[in-house]
Amino acid sequence: MRIGEMVRRTGVSERLLRYYEEQGLLTPERLPSGYRVYTEADVDTVRRIRILLAAGLPTATIARALPCVRDDNPSLAPVCSGLVAELRRERERITRTIEDLRASRSILDAVIDAGPDDTGTPDSAGAGPDDAALLASGPPAV
Repeated sequence: MRIGEMVRRTGVSERLLRYYEEQGLLTPERLPSGYRVYTEADVDTVRRIRILLAAGLPTATIARALPCVRDDNPSLAPVCSGLVAELRRERERITRTIEDLRASRSILDAVIDAGPDDTGTPDSAGAGPDDAALLASGPPAV
């Protein structure tokens, strides 16, 4: 099938299909004219790529994982011994990122709580009237 049919079958844009190819995740055949030709196996590969991307894996990890996962509808199952350890490391990376984002959200919540409420009047712990006027006027000219 040509790229237009692949887009229709997978719901993935031409641009993303080309990106997957650049990253070594997808290897369609090429006609002498340069046109890409995809197979049913490529449709399945794109589905696996999308699942692994949704799991938060970077494309470099996906490239290593693709040959080592089998489709166990609706999820994937590892079939290579080293893959589980790598996936656990990726899970720890994602967990650290979540913890960092939670800390960032807490800091942002503290800043929001210190500011005026939604009515435009300062909270008791927030900025005073002079600070509110400064905030409303925008950043100072440089």
